[in-house]
Amino acid sequence: MRHIALTFVGAFLLAACGSPEASPPAAPAPEAAMPDAKPAAKVERTDEEWRKILTPEQYRVLRQKGTERAFTGEYWETKTDGTYKCAGCGTTLFASDTKFDSGCGWPSFYAPVDGQKGTTIAEVRDSTHGMERVEVLCSKCGGHLGHVFDDGPAPTGLRYCINSASIKLEPKAPAAKDAPPAK
Repeated sequence: MRHIALTFVGAFLLAACGSPEASPPAAPAPEAAMPDAKPAAKVERTDEEWRKILTPEQYRVLRQKGTERAFTGEYWETKTDGTYKCAGCGTTLFASDTKFDSGCGWPSFYAPVDGQKGTTIAEVRDSTHGMERVEVLCSKCGGHLGHVFDDGPAPTGLRYCINSASIKLEPKAPAAKDAPPAK
């Protein structure tokens, strides 16, 4: 009986969080990048070079389009102020003030750092596992970050569900202490 209950809970989490087995409805087709935005210079490395600079888990997620297990990644419940950068190339992707607790077990953001029509994130249709979803990639190195769904909070209504292994948090520098009062 316990196994059945755990299986049910696991199936619920998979359905609610956009795992390969089940997924919320795909987000609408992404619009073209803003015409005045400059595309990021591409980072191209050989498979051997990627393996040298990434951990095995980062390589599996970023280069092989893997997914880490829910509630296991480094950043799923982090509340530290700062910016999240691509673990592959260092491109700034998300700001901590757009991060929210979606309850799905992966870091979730409602917008990339440069907005919905920005140039740091690329979105492509993902028809794997018998579903239609929108995959999120780093536009500079092509690394797989996760997926975007249309069940997020205002102001965008989007939930960028991102693997912790694909990002690195750069904490915000502490504020400078006030100068001592003049005598």
